[in-house]
Amino acid sequence: MSGHSAPWVLGIGASNHNGAACLLRGDELVVAIQEERLLRRKRAWIPGGLASLSVRYCLEHAGIQPEDLSLVACCSLMGPRGPLFDVRANPDLALARTGVPTLTLSHHLGHAVGAFATSGFDEALVLVADGFGSNVQDLSETELAAVVSERRGEETLSVYRASRDGFVPLEKHLGTFLEVTASAELERFQGMPRFGSLGGLYSAVGRQLFSDVLEGPGKVMGLAPYGVPDIPITDFFTIVDGRFVFSDAVPRRFPHNERWPARQEEYRNLAASAQAALEAGLLQIVRRLRASTSCERLCYAGGVALNSVANERLFTEAGFRDVYVMPAAEDSGTALGAAYHGLWHLTGRKSTRRLQQDSVGRTYPSAWVDRAIQATPAVVSRRLPSVVPAVADLLVEGKMLGWFQGGSELGPRALGQRSILCDPRPGDMKDVLNSRVKFREAFRPFAPAILAEHAREWFDLDDTASDDSPFMLRVWRFREAQRHRVPAVAHVNGTGRVQTVRAEHIPLLHALLTAFHARTGVPILLNTSFNVAGEPIVETPEDALWCLLSTGLDGCVLGEHLVLKQAAYASLLDLELLVLGERLAPEPSGFTGETDLRHLLKEPLGFALDAEGRALEDARQMTGGWRHCGAFRVRTPWGTVLQLVSLTLLELVTKVEPGMTGWKLLERASREDSTLDEARLLRMLGSLRRASILGFGPGLAPGTGA
Repeated sequence: MSGHSAPWVLGIGASNHNGAACLLRGDELVVAIQEERLLRRKRAWIPGGLASLSVRYCLEHAGIQPEDLSLVACCSLMGPRGPLFDVRANPDLALARTGVPTLTLSHHLGHAVGAFATSGFDEALVLVADGFGSNVQDLSETELAAVVSERRGEETLSVYRASRDGFVPLEKHLGTFLEVTASAELERFQGMPRFGSLGGLYSAVGRQLFSDVLEGPGKVMGLAPYGVPDIPITDFFTIVDGRFVFSDAVPRRFPHNERWPARQEEYRNLAASAQAALEAGLLQIVRRLRASTSCERLCYAGGVALNSVANERLFTEAGFRDVYVMPAAEDSGTALGAAYHGLWHLTGRKSTRRLQQDSVGRTYPSAWVDRAIQATPAVVSRRLPSVVPAVADLLVEGKMLGWFQGGSELGPRALGQRSILCDPRPGDMKDVLNSRVKFREAFRPFAPAILAEHAREWFDLDDTASDDSPFMLRVWRFREAQRHRVPAVAHVNGTGRVQTVRAEHIPLLHALLTAFHARTGVPILLNTSFNVAGEPIVETPEDALWCLLSTGLDGCVLGEHLVLKQAAYASLLDLELLVLGERLAPEPSGFTGETDLRHLLKEPLGFALDAEGRALEDARQMTGGWRHCGAFRVRTPWGTVLQLVSLTLLELVTKVEPGMTGWKLLERASREDSTLDEARLLRMLGSLRRASILGFGPGLAPGTGA
């Protein structure tokens, strides 16, 4: 479908931990973006009924107004309860004024439609597995009829049969994610919480090891190969009549809050045991499904589908002829599902398009890049007459480079648009990258991006197995003769989470890999996300340049520009501090519904503000007039944002004076807090810069102060 008659459909993935928006023109995916990339806070939410930067980003990129939309579809994890979660109340869309129709869909249906719509299949089974989805009260009668467990709790696993003729739920499991889910309760909870889903199992282990139910699971997958699965699968769950029955045997083993790196052997084995249980549970379910259907294709989505080790077993052992895992398998992908569901509702036709390249964000014009470079202190730039050979030479020299090209990816993987690229051959490259740039645990692996035409030379693949892994969602074993040539991307067990790169899909990255191969005989580059641990992947040229200045990256390639740090530059503390945000003064107490948000303010907590200020008033009411936090109104390219910060960060901002460098701030602040050192101050300043509360000017020579 194309042309001027094609409808504009906006899809909103209204998630409480990974919101996103997507815009379709007919069945063409025009643009999609996660809220966290714009708000610069990891796991940013979109409730549906409030303003969001991602919705504005999509409309602005397309050059349309809300009244130009044909339909707005919202996939809400929280259900359409009250104006906060009701897309019809969204002030940016003004749907009551424009008359644009809306529809809502359940969480797992959003995942499933997103996967099938981007698979290109005519027919498929669709599996969705995550921590939790929609509550039973928010499911349609058709979905309720497919429930195979007790009708209470939230979606935990769903199966649909999808074709161009219909989308039918076949099986739906309900349960409880974790016994405690509220952030404040988790802060106080002692030991490992009980779980009631496959995603909950992995999140409970992630919380026990790394104190985080959302970021912890990815670390568990990286740690698992270091351990031995010594806990029986039946201590995690049994499967009775096709239904999961989860046990509390494993949580009872861990009644304490000791975190990694404590209990290293025990925790390595716990990670390995959780991984083994997850794989066994998925395989048993999928093999049963395959035996019951003539359908030869499987689509797969949900947060659990980011477990690339388990995915590989589905590709090779489940019995399906073709398996498709969508790159935005987590909650951001429900924005795509919402948009396509809305399109299908309008047209009555279930069109699908294979997503060949995950580059669905906007492309920044050269004028924007030029302005960003000019506005960034302490950098020098030169335009490369030929990007590929120059960058290949730098990589061969051992340089660690940010790579910023085209539109950003949707989801958690950097696939050649917002990447950090390195030579995979040096034995110490992984440790250097971790210590100087990524600042993450040493056991976590880095991914190999490889020329697709050389995949079988480097990886031990069965002759009949697919050698396609464009989205870094499969894990292959290196051939023994090749493994030792690329130690920076070979995990401890000899595997790699692979991205295959084809010239027709990512021509520039393919050309760079080809040039690197010609120079080294190795068709592989280390590819990791362009961010540091705990931060969203960079979205704008400005984000990329500040990541360059705040890490040990050697340079950044933005389009045709190679940007380096000035020779005299050593630290962000060399630069002048600028207060950019407008502080909102504390207001008298007496507000109703006051909420203590201090446990959420480890990083600034941001909200997009609408023109009428409704969200600002809601925030005042919720926080009791900023009694437990600092509040700043800041500007972004997509509108005004309210940023709430801890009292510690607020106090730091109040110490900034005109002309002050970071070194002078450190000198002043450390008089009152003897625990404040350079590393901690840099982390705090980084948080405030990402929130657009602080900026940096040219500054003075290191250590001179002002």
